[in-house]
Amino acid sequence: MRSCSPTINLTRTHNMAPQVELPGFTPVLWLIFLSLIPPAEAYDAGDALALLLGTIVTVVGFCAFLGWYARRREGRL
Repeated sequence: MRSCSPTINLTRTHNMAPQVELPGFTPVLWLIFLSLIPPAEAYDAGDALALLLGTIVTVVGFCAFLGWYARRREGRL
């Protein structure tokens, strides 16, 4: 059975960092692209505004989480 966790290739060539190989990257990429295709419905300005606002809040929240996590790892939190 194939594992879904990333595998780390520890063989180093020419002083390069270890490479992380993610299995099944292509299906994930296709799912992302297919999720961007709108269904056969009518969208109005309110739907577009809600989608834009939700995207902005998600990106800002993700960046805030990364900043919190980085400060926590450095011991400043």
